[in-house]
Amino acid sequence: MDHVRVAIVTESFLPALNGVTTSVCKVLECLREQGHEALVIAPGTSPWSPVMTPEHYAGFPVHTVTSLPVRKFRVGLPSYELETVLHRFRPDVVHVASPFVLGVRGLVAARALGIPSVAIYQTDMPSYIRQHAGPAGDLTARATWRWIRRIHEQADLTLAPSTSALADLAAHHVPRVALWGRGVDSDLFHPDRRRDPAAGALHATLAPRGETVLGYVGRLAPEKELHRLTELASLPGTRLVLVGEGPSREILQAQLPEAVFLGRREGAELARAYAAFDVFVHTGTRETFGQTLQEASAAGLPVVAPARGGPVDLIEPGETGALFDPDVRGALREAVLPLVGAGTEEQERRRRLGAAGRRRVEERSWPALVDQLVGHYSRVVHKAAFSVA
Repeated sequence: MDHVRVAIVTESFLPALNGVTTSVCKVLECLREQGHEALVIAPGTSPWSPVMTPEHYAGFPVHTVTSLPVRKFRVGLPSYELETVLHRFRPDVVHVASPFVLGVRGLVAARALGIPSVAIYQTDMPSYIRQHAGPAGDLTARATWRWIRRIHEQADLTLAPSTSALADLAAHHVPRVALWGRGVDSDLFHPDRRRDPAAGALHATLAPRGETVLGYVGRLAPEKELHRLTELASLPGTRLVLVGEGPSREILQAQLPEAVFLGRREGAELARAYAAFDVFVHTGTRETFGQTLQEASAAGLPVVAPARGGPVDLIEPGETGALFDPDVRGALREAVLPLVGAGTEEQERRRRLGAAGRRRVEERSWPALVDQLVGHYSRVVHKAAFSVA
């Protein structure tokens, strides 16, 4: 489409930082650059919150709805307000990011108004719920899949970020699905940042005796399965560094007393943290994609992650990093071990894997991914027009 008018209904938005928020923000930035129009509908923050949801982003208006905090997440409350907002904006297509509560209302409203819709499947909610539901976890996860199927049946098209996620959706009979990955900011996350004096100073602080810095970036939460990092705690010649915040921080600090916790970082500060790492390590098995893995590859780092979920599409074992069997105790340590060391051979291995990873992600810029997304918009809009005709 030469010009698209899109309403984005998202379960998460600024000031919350997570994969859903990041993807929505990048899509909005590229839509603006390409001359399209957009409106965002998102959960609002409390008037007493120190950081409020912005009224505009990338020049587009942001309409907030009443929300409630649930486990430190803001959950937007569904209401007929969405129909009114969509009716006034008159979009060509409704884009629903990771629908679960507010997004459901967005899909229902779009259908009621006869507006084509595209739903983005991004969060493995059944696994998350299974992990937190105790003895009823399996039963609750099955019920969640039934709910997800009902949600996505309302969409004209569901886009999944990886072949693993596509397989999950197909196994649970979710109709009308297609693959749409995630872009990466290959200018912000770049191997040249290693020459940044601030990044060099951070590396020197983290590894004063020439240790290999093993880094993780992401939420510090149970679903990330960070307990696996205990396998690396006693690995000689290494320094474990975690970037991020979350409810598991105190537990992890007790489990990993020698690790360095840098807290939440974003933008250039986050890019410098990647540049100060030597190896990127990820532990979660429930990733539908794995955006931080892409960022690490863009930064020229070898990546080690579980051979499950999104990472399977992102890592070529022996070429850009390593995949480990999460069901085998010690497998993470064995995968990391060949990348540890200050010798010429180990440094060259890290450089070679990181360079190959960088080459792969250069094809996944956000502008290219948003071009693909607009193509998906166009197909559902044309299909809807053909159906009416």
